[in-house]
Amino acid sequence: MLELNRLCVDYGTTRAVRELDLRVDAGEAVALLGPNGAGKTSTLHAVSGLVPARGTVLFDGADITGHSPSEIARRGLVHVPEGRRVFPSLSVHENLRMGRIAASGRRGWTEDDVYALLPALVPLRDRAGYALSGGEQQMVAIGRALVSAPRMLLLDEPSLGLAPVVVRAVYDALARIATDLPVLVVEQNTVEALRLCGRGYVLAAGRLALSGTADELADRDSLLASFLGKRDAAHTQGGRELLSCRGVAAEPGA
Repeated sequence: MLELNRLCVDYGTTRAVRELDLRVDAGEAVALLGPNGAGKTSTLHAVSGLVPARGTVLFDGADITGHSPSEIARRGLVHVPEGRRVFPSLSVHENLRMGRIAASGRRGWTEDDVYALLPALVPLRDRAGYALSGGEQQMVAIGRALVSAPRMLLLDEPSLGLAPVVVRAVYDALARIATDLPVLVVEQNTVEALRLCGRGYVLAAGRLALSGTADELADRDSLLASFLGKRDAAHTQGGRELLSCRGVAAEPGA
């Protein structure tokens, strides 16, 4: 459904993402893990057309490299950004309705479907976005994305800054969503991400440091090594080593 080939993202003289290859198949949930500055958010921004990039981005077989963010969203590749970005002056229900703009005639989730998935939003229907907690804003952001009738979801740090009980509620909802939609989720909460996802990739300093199934990546020693870049972290897939990451330091571009 989504394929990145040799993706590179630069900010001036700083390279945030270095020749990344990544794939998400239909019906699959995939995690993109790594520390701050690893290039995770920059990867999602490049996929969504929010920053210039080199390499190739394919969505459902079509080359969308260099397309505008609005065109990419209307194709059904919908991004839930870090920081939620709800409209502060609009009510919860009005925020959800804003998702219809990107639907482009596709039939998808209704606002009532979102309330059924996220019942905590029902009593907040008329509350303004500015008056919501972080967890409530995250639920609204996910709900708004669903109303846009996505064909795939990109989620950036959905658990960031949330209390554990709220994180659990958000990931319970994502597990239900992932039964219908392919998902690429950026996270530092590896436990929740690997519980949701069947496969994952780990970035360190913009490079692919490790990839594998959720069970393989649940090896915390390997994850820690790739996060810190303090020893070789390589994954072999079909007998081919993807990358050896030795002694690298993190660079800007979360």
